[in-house]
Amino acid sequence: MTVTKAVILARGLGTRMRADDGTTNLAGDQAAAASAGTKGLINVGRPFLDYVISSFADAGIKEVCLVIGPEHNAFRKYYDQVEKSRVTISYAIQEEPLGTANAVAAAADFIGNDRALVLNSDNYYPLEVLTQIVKVPGLATAGFARQELIAKSNIEAARVKSYAIMDVENGKLCNIIEKPSEAEISAFPDAPISMNCWIFDARIIPACQTVKPSVRGEYELVDAVRYLIENGEEITVVPVAAGVLDMSSRKDIAEIKTALSGVPVQL
Repeated sequence: MTVTKAVILARGLGTRMRADDGTTNLAGDQAAAASAGTKGLINVGRPFLDYVISSFADAGIKEVCLVIGPEHNAFRKYYDQVEKSRVTISYAIQEEPLGTANAVAAAADFIGNDRALVLNSDNYYPLEVLTQIVKVPGLATAGFARQELIAKSNIEAARVKSYAIMDVENGKLCNIIEKPSEAEISAFPDAPISMNCWIFDARIIPACQTVKPSVRGEYELVDAVRYLIENGEEITVVPVAAGVLDMSSRKDIAEIKTALSGVPVQL
């Protein structure tokens, strides 16, 4: 069955976005959202998340859950009043910023017994990627081809080089290698890159609740994924040759605004 639910992890602290090195000139609501670290609310014609959610709706998503912190009233204020005709928007509260696995666990009631698209709030994925992955049965993730990701994204090659790569066998995920070394990249030259675009069901919740804190002191979604694999669950890797718009720092805002100029939005 095609997926019709999506969970957006919007609880992140936005540390890179909050940092102001003085090289970008933001004003008004852009500056306020950037300083608060609420990347999804940064105005790039409309709030960035409007474009993300509209693309979800184009792919058949009907229910969206924003995982936010208890202090994130700006998300509620905006999405409670904005016009919506294609999606419903609800909220799950992650009480403390304890990592991505903890964030997904906060959306347990929303996911229920269904499958759901799960991704971060600072990435805009092409519709072609979303329409492919929502139709895949079971658990799944998008695996991005390195060269196309670099060529079609606003992400520098040096940053992409540090992104997690996937060990894939017969179309199934065997492992994720985070911050791969030069030797690991050479050992897996054609390994797809993870951009945290997932399809999960209720099986992800106990996995997220079981993992231990990482060296950063956070509960990491990648560790929950490894837990699933180690316990016999299969995760299909959907190969895609596409780019992603990444809203990580203030310097990304102007380029993303240009890229999304003229893109229609209907929530």
